[in-house]
Amino acid sequence: MTFTNDKPIYIQMADRLCDEILSGVYKDDDRIPSVREYAVLLEVNTNTAVKAYEQLAREEIIYNKRGLGYFVTPGAKKQILKARKQEFMKERLPELFRQMQLLGITLEDVKSAYDATSVE
Repeated sequence: MTFTNDKPIYIQMADRLCDEILSGVYKDDDRIPSVREYAVLLEVNTNTAVKAYEQLAREEIIYNKRGLGYFVTPGAKKQILKARKQEFMKERLPELFRQMQLLGITLEDVKSAYDATSVE
């Protein structure tokens, strides 16, 4: 995984796990990789992975079954979608609209570009 500088690595790891939940890699009550497995997979320090898992557990995206590992909390996908949509609407759309206005891009232009793109 390639990390960027705009967010701490553990947040980027948590975001990746959320992406995997959204895409259906992990479903409600599925076991996710152990902290060590995920750290090795992403080539990061185990402590960084621990922070990512703790963050997701605080947000009730995952839960720990003592001795068995971490699992996806039922309803986590819906919770992630809700939070990400709110973030998108509040933080990204205003800047997108500002840029569209500056560049003279219309909603029709956006729709045409969207229709020409295969979105899964």
